[in-house]
Formats: sequence, C-alpha cells, structure tokens
Amino acid sequence: MDVVEACKAFVAVSGHGSFTLGAAAARIPQSVASRRVAALEQHFGAKLFTRTSRSVTLTPFGREMLPSARRLVDLAEAMEHDARRAKLRPFRLAVPEVCAPRPLARLVSDARRHDLDLDPRPAGPAERAELARTLDVRAALVAVPPDDGVWRVPLGLAGRADPGAASAVYVETLRAGRAARATRRRRIRIQPEDDVPHVRDRVTRLRDAVGLQPSQVVVAPSLVAAAADVLGSTDLLLCSPAQADDLGLHWRPIGELDLARGYDVTAGLREDAERVRDLPAAAIGRCLGVRDGRP
Repeated sequence: MDVVEACKAFVAVSGHGSFTLGAAAARIPQSVASRRVAALEQHFGAKLFTRTSRSVTLTPFGREMLPSARRLVDLAEAMEHDARRAKLRPFRLAVPEVCAPRPLARLVSDARRHDLDLDPRPAGPAERAELARTLDVRAALVAVPPDDGVWRVPLGLAGRADPGAASAVYVETLRAGRAARATRRRRIRIQPEDDVPHVRDRVTRLRDAVGLQPSQVVVAPSLVAAAADVLGSTDLLLCSPAQADDLGLHWRPIGELDLARGYDVTAGLREDAERVRDLPAAAIGRCLGVRDGRP
C-alpha cells in the first residue's frame, strides 16, 4: 500500500464528506479512492469513516488520525515541490568556446526535457578543467586525447582558396622553395581550443619533420583572430569541418596526420557527470562539431 496516496484520498474524502467529490478533488476515480481508504483502514485495523447511502462521516478513530494524515500529505507535497525546484536549478556546464549558438541552444532545450536546466559557460580547455576542479561549475566538457574521449571531432586545415579536387592538404607543401624564400611563408593558425598537447604537439612535430620554420605554426589568441588572419591571407586554419563551414572556408584533412579533438565529461560529483552523460549524446556532439552528432 502507498500510504501517502492513501492518506491523500482519506483527506480529500473527509474534506468533502463524499467519496465522489473527494475523488474528483484528488483527480482519481471514485473506485480508486474507495480502495485506498479501505486499504488504509485495513492497515490500521479500524474504520476511518461511517458510510451510509447518503453520507460519509468520520469515525472517532478517523477524527484522531486526520491531523496526522494532513501533515503527511502536506509534507509529501512540499517534498515534491522541492524536488521540482531542485531539478530546475541551473546546472552550470563548462563548454568549449567553439560551440556554436544554435546547437548549444538545442542542447539546452533537450536537457530541459530531461529535467535539467543547463547553464552553459564557454571557456578554453585549461579553464574548463580548472572550473570543474574548483567546483565553480557542476560539470565540464574537457579536452582529452581522441582515443580516450566519448566524442571525436576530426581536424584538418581550411583556407580561403578552394583546393579543388585535392582530397587532403599536405603540410610539406607549405615549405618555401629557394625561389620563394624572400616571400612571406604560409602559416598554420592554431586556435585556443586546440592549444592542448595531444593536438598542438603533434602539429609542431609534423612541422619539424617536414622542414617548416618554427614561425609557420602559430597559436592565435582567439578563434576570431585566427580566422581573420586566414581570411586575409593564404594561411590555413586548423579547425573542424563544421567551423570551416561557419567561416566560409574550404576544409581538407591533413595528408600526413590523422588529427582529432577528443572530449569527455568531468565533474566533482559522480552523479553530476552521469546527469550530463544521460543527455542525448548526439545533441552534445553537434555542439562540439561532430557532423552527425554521434560520439
């Protein structure tokens, strides 16, 4: 027997002096109200109501039990109210600054259908990890090596010029020949989101392996600054296909390197991390730049 639901029926019937009206007030069928009151009477071993064909009145035992039943119903309703408020309390989530507004808004909308009121906080990779460590956010989407992550976002090089039928961009082609040494060398611009060892270090090792100058791989202070440099020159931006589309750039994978971003969820409390992982993985993936949204 559900004691709380039985007490709700008991209180409703006593307040209206009728099983029909009490059941209507409790928004349950009359037969259900009758069964719940009968179960409560059986549980206590005494009658709560004196029933006639025209009226329902409390027995002396019923009058004694009514205040306790009301307190239990009031407490249960207060608890349900508190639970709803707790579910709707903003859940601060640190997200990459590269998350576009539209997929991020869709993620917030999807989370609300899962009783989670997301409050996204865009931040760089190092800041997101620190925010999670210091509990300034409930959880964070952190950068990890792609093999260790839940989500994998391919990276390549994008530029203003259309590479045509080329299936990839080879970094070695950025090496200046003797005749072009006096001209400005093309650069690869790395945005802050990719200024992490498992991305940056692999690019710089490739730079050294193919004989580029150190200055040909540059970490930009922001995505906007990196994109502006690329739009105004022949430089290339290290980015995801989704970012290239947003910026109107032509994207190709790197010919010598299979490069990707990896993401996972971290949180100070395990249950907070699980609440994020319980959201549709595709919705989070779209925010991160996964083309089909799938991990």
